[in-house]
Amino acid sequence: MSARQAEAGSVTRIENSRTIRDSVAQRIHELISGGRLGEDGRLPTERELAMQLGVSRTTVRQVLDRLEHEGAVHRRRGRSGGTFVNRPRVDIDFTYLAGIPAYLRAQGFRPGAHVVSARMLPADEAVAGALHLPASTLVYEVVRIRLADEVRISLETARIPVSLAPDLLSQPLDDSIYDLLINRYGVTCVKAIERMVAVLANHEQSELLGIKVGDPLMAIERVAFDLDDKPVEYSTDLFVGDRTTVIAWAHGEVQSSR
Repeated sequence: MSARQAEAGSVTRIENSRTIRDSVAQRIHELISGGRLGEDGRLPTERELAMQLGVSRTTVRQVLDRLEHEGAVHRRRGRSGGTFVNRPRVDIDFTYLAGIPAYLRAQGFRPGAHVVSARMLPADEAVAGALHLPASTLVYEVVRIRLADEVRISLETARIPVSLAPDLLSQPLDDSIYDLLINRYGVTCVKAIERMVAVLANHEQSELLGIKVGDPLMAIERVAFDLDDKPVEYSTDLFVGDRTTVIAWAHGEVQSSR
């Protein structure tokens, strides 16, 4: 074999190798976008991927190295480690008042919700105070898990005076309650006071959100008001720390301290 033939054969093997790696990368991207991974975004092991795709573990490892460099995946070591998809975070923008579905749709996510519980009960001291109601006034309490592309992003508990929406519990509660209040009851929320604090997930919250006990959560307490400055909703929402980002704008001229 001539030197030119040997060189041509080497180039062909390199090109074939690149084609195989590109094909494997495409198949892994399809696996990621197919929605068949768990909520933690864990990919099959290198051995499992190699068997599924009919290539060597070395090829799989090289492709995963490339995907990690591109920011598509990340690796964790340890017993609970593996290769995980870098999912986009949901932005929760404090600069305008909207229901979670509106935030999600604006960012290209598919919104969803699972109603954990919906009941009518007397307002306790904290709820009555937030809604400016006499103690023990009847309120609705609606607990829901919010989903973005089938991934659980938050656990929300909303309390609304029964007097504002007499048959609320008979309505579908898996979309925006704000839209329901506007369209069925003529109640429009125009502003809200929101307070945020970092907390750690307890056992119940971890089970509902599919995370570990002690994982970080952003707890947001909100009181929403109508056009007459009357409290309409008091909610406490828990957003999964690594799946959401809170945005707030500050306006005004910076004042000199001197």
